Amino acid sequence: MNELMLSAYILVWPAIAALILVMLVVSVIRDYRAAKETGEDMV
Repeated sequence: MNELMLSAYILVWPAIAALILVMLVVSVIRDYRAAKETGEDMV
């Protein structure tokens, strides 16, 4: 059972990190589009 839990732990963390990365990228794209529409700078 310990091997199964360790395997699940090792496999789940990269998936969580990938989801967070996708959320950040989507947010940046939305902010970029909104800034482009209003004529504002991103920085």
